[in-house]
Order: sequence, then C-alpha cells, then structure tokens
Amino acid sequence: MKKQEVLNDVLKNFAALTENDIVASLHFWKLRKIAKGDFFNMQSFVCTDLALIVKGIFRVYYVHPKTQEEKNMYFFSENQFLVSFRSFITQYPCYYFIEALEDSEILSISYTDLQYLYTTSSGWEKFGRLLAELFFNYSQSRTEEFLFNTPEERYLKMINEHPNIINRVAAYQISSYLGIKNPSLTRIKKRLQQKTA
Repeated sequence: MKKQEVLNDVLKNFAALTENDIVASLHFWKLRKIAKGDFFNMQSFVCTDLALIVKGIFRVYYVHPKTQEEKNMYFFSENQFLVSFRSFITQYPCYYFIEALEDSEILSISYTDLQYLYTTSSGWEKFGRLLAELFFNYSQSRTEEFLFNTPEERYLKMINEHPNIINRVAAYQISSYLGIKNPSLTRIKKRLQQKTA
C-alpha cells in the first residue's frame, strides 16, 4: 500500500483531513522499518517523532529502578498512532521504552514538521487537538482500568483493542500489561473458554 493511501485511510477517518491537507503533508512522513526487538524510542531520550503503525505491534514499558522488572503499559498496533506523547509535546526526555515486538513498518513525522503543519490549516490544528485528546484518553482509561476493572475485564478490553494479540505477543508480555502473573492469565483464558464452550 502506498504512503498516500495509508495516510488517506487513517487521517480522513481520524480528523476529517482534506485531500489537500494530506497531500501537503506527504513529504514530511517518512517510511521506516523497525526490526523486532529494536526501539522506536528509548528511556532518557526525547521522543522527536510521531508515528502511524503500518504493520507490526509495539509495547511501551518502563523498567522498575529497584527490581529492574519490565512493566508493560501500552500496546499499539496497525493503524494506531505511536508516540511518547508527554515527551513529544514538551520535548523533554522520555520515561519509557517503545519496542517493536514484531518486524514493523511505520510512517513517522517529526515534531518540528508537525508543528509547521498546525500553522497551515484548521484541519491540521484539529488533528493536533484530537491527537492530544486521544492520548489523554489512553492515559485516563489505563489508570481507570486498574481502579475499576478486574484482570479478566482488562484482558477482554485488550482483546477488543488488539484482536490477534494472543497469537502475536508472548504470554509474559500480556501478563505484565494486565498486572498479573502467568498462572492468573492461564486461569482467565480457561475460564473464558469454558464460558464460550
């Protein structure tokens, strides 16, 4: 699929950008391949790019300073935007790692180029507002999941957002994201299988 087709599909749906808005942005978006295990961004580095995932799945995680345990916070997959948003908008170093869990392809745009686009049309200004709302919603929802939802409910929400994740991501990565241990994940899967049997 060509760069313009991917951008048309996602950007028109996301922010109702016009054909002219998208065409004006084309030369700013760079196609990048990121191999499994490589990083889109690393802890202590400024997140300088916003990405749109064309192919692949990524995890956002941090390393606990005392235990060195990795804790997954988010998964992002095809047709989602990928960024450490606070680092991106402040241009301060990021607290997290963003790692490809599969060989992946992204379209990325720099902070500077996106800021320029915001000045070119009301469509791009709207895009910026919707992007901020989207990442605020991710953050708020993630906090509320741990306050109000059971691990099973968190699991079902994850499956809804990333339908094939079970076949694509190792169980220990999913357990970390859900805030549980592997045996608990096994019990959740078994319970859900029994409900649908």
